[in-house]
Amino acid sequence: MSQPKTKQKKRKTSLKWKWAFFTSIGVLAIVVIFSVLIFNRFTNVLLQQERAHIDNTLSTVSSRLSNYSSPLSKGDVAYYLKPKITNSNDQVTQADGNDLYSNSLIVNFSRDNILVNVYDVNGKELFESRKGAVKYYNSNKRKIFTSRQDGRQVMVGAEPLISKKNGSLIGYAQVTDKLDNYRATANKLLVILVILVMISVLLTMIFAYILAQELLRPINSIQKTINEVKSDPDSDARVPAFRSNDELTDLAELLNGMLDQTKRYIDQQQQFVEDVSHELRTPVAVIQGHIDMLLRWGKDDPEVLEESLKASLQETNRMKSLVSEMLDLSRAEQIEINYGEEITDVNQVFEQVYNDFKMIHPDFTFTFDDDTHNDVYVKIYRNHLEQVLVILLDNAIKYSTKRKEVHLSLSTSLSMVNIAIQDFGEGISEADKQKVFNRFYRVDKARSRDKGGNGLGLSIAHRLIEAYHGNIWIESSLGYGSIFQINLPIMQNMPEEEPDDESKTPDSEDNSELPEGILDTSKEKPNQQPHDSQDDNSKTN
Repeated sequence: MSQPKTKQKKRKTSLKWKWAFFTSIGVLAIVVIFSVLIFNRFTNVLLQQERAHIDNTLSTVSSRLSNYSSPLSKGDVAYYLKPKITNSNDQVTQADGNDLYSNSLIVNFSRDNILVNVYDVNGKELFESRKGAVKYYNSNKRKIFTSRQDGRQVMVGAEPLISKKNGSLIGYAQVTDKLDNYRATANKLLVILVILVMISVLLTMIFAYILAQELLRPINSIQKTINEVKSDPDSDARVPAFRSNDELTDLAELLNGMLDQTKRYIDQQQQFVEDVSHELRTPVAVIQGHIDMLLRWGKDDPEVLEESLKASLQETNRMKSLVSEMLDLSRAEQIEINYGEEITDVNQVFEQVYNDFKMIHPDFTFTFDDDTHNDVYVKIYRNHLEQVLVILLDNAIKYSTKRKEVHLSLSTSLSMVNIAIQDFGEGISEADKQKVFNRFYRVDKARSRDKGGNGLGLSIAHRLIEAYHGNIWIESSLGYGSIFQINLPIMQNMPEEEPDDESKTPDSEDNSELPEGILDTSKEKPNQQPHDSQDDNSKTN
């Protein structure tokens, strides 16, 4: 049987090498373009200089020979263009007596790459400054052009010689520049530019690699952290703080935030499982005990049967309430994701809850002190604020056994709104005040369980308020009652209000999208009791 082909792992190419390579390619392109421009400009200057030499030589030859009125002969040209050597002191002079070395024409003749030729009116050569095969070009005016001779590029200047005396044609002058000096200089420049390009690319690659290595150092730290968290989800490894204060710093902070949030979710899940398994153990055991008893002998005794069924039903309802509150608490952990942009009028909600509790509990005295002058808006989902107020008021009523009185107050500071709910019940000791917001915590477990709570109400309230960047705390004195206070940041810049819609009011909003288990009392009737799932027995004031 043929073995299944294993997929080969692609060879990894480091980002540092990619960065260095593509940076070098970019620099190479820039340097090459720059070098080509320099080379073209420099060679053009050299060609202009060669053209100037040719033009100057033509002008000198023409000025020497244009004094004749008849066509030139070989002797005439030689007399004016060839140097004359005398025996006295070996002095070298020209026909006009000028010193040879001070004559610009002879200086031009002395250049190795310059050939000067003079022709008669029929194109027959009369003079050549040095031996060399030169092609004759007939011209009716002075012109300088490039041509190819013997496979090499040359520059040629041709001009008809016109007599100054009668204006007749007396011959032709031609200057040929082999461009040897030009090619030598251009080749040297080309070599220098090639070496410069190679050095530039090499230095750029080294610099780009070092720079990439330094810039990607934070990514290595991020990768290391991700690998640690991947191998151990419970790891507390985090990306270290960077000093660069750039996009990588933002990425590191974002990753750390995501890891913290994921860790919270994992911890919440573990805590949820532990709490539920712990709290459900007792009612499950009670129900199992009663069922076992009924199966053994209790079903034949009507009194035992009725008692067992009532106890099992009571424990079942308690488990239902517990699961509902645990789901409330679990959803409260995700407030930032689902309800981050909701805005609520605190005065309206506070007054509604206050009026509802006055009707529901006529045997209690409620006082409401509103020290706000205008409506106060906070960024919180309306049902969540109402749920917190119901939890605190229900908690205050539950433990006010002697003095049935509850005080409510609403006030504002520069940037915060303060809500206070005071009862005159049993109060809480200093040791227990720090724990009342913990899950399932009860100061007096026996008495709290008798009142029907699960010890989750204050935990839900605490998590809801914290999720909206507020804070909640308690002031209590054992035997004198307690005060729960809430601070929430006030909305400073309110968004533009939408036109009023008579068909939609705060009390008639659609709750179909509200997560199951989160209390919604916006539709409660005056004679309706608060939900039992929000009872909190973590306070025994």
